[in-house]
Parts: sequence; structure tokens; C-alpha cells
Amino acid sequence: MALHDELASAQRCLDELHRYVKRLEQQLGSGGLEMRRVRVDTDRLRESLALLRDADPALAQSKRPDLVSIPDTPYDNTLWTDSDDEGLGAHHGPGH
Repeated sequence: MALHDELASAQRCLDELHRYVKRLEQQLGSGGLEMRRVRVDTDRLRESLALLRDADPALAQSKRPDLVSIPDTPYDNTLWTDSDDEGLGAHHGPGH
């Protein structure tokens, strides 16, 4: 299984664990030291897995947007024919 698939599978398992911990917390209450430790540990595991995903160069590259190259050649001036400068009004002046 590819690393991406392994991380996705681990994320699904941790999400399920988080749901079960929430259910237990509703049944047992959140005041006990043991329940707080389980909740904190579950949150820490989820954060750690997120750090692993962010640290993987292959996954980090897949999150980056594709770069668009902009040519150094000047634009064709005919593109701007009959256009107005924003906020400055028409090039040909008022009344034309």
C-alpha cells in the first residue's frame, strides 16, 4: 500500500476513534482524569498524524498549486484598444 493510502487509512481510524471517545465521554462524563487523558491522547494522535502528512515531501508537493509561467515578452498593445483605465476614465477624454 502506498504511503498516501496508509496515511489516509490511519486518518480514518483516528476519526473513528475520536467518535468513540466522544460517545464514551457522553456516557461517562468529561470530569474524570482518565476520560480527559483519553481525549487528550486521541487529539494528540490526530495532530501527530497531520504533522506526518505535512512532513512527507510527496504529499506536500501534491498540495502545492500548479505554477503558471508568465512570458517575458510584452503584451500586444491591440489588446488594450478601446479600454479605459480603471478610475481614470476614457483615454480620449470627455465628450468623445
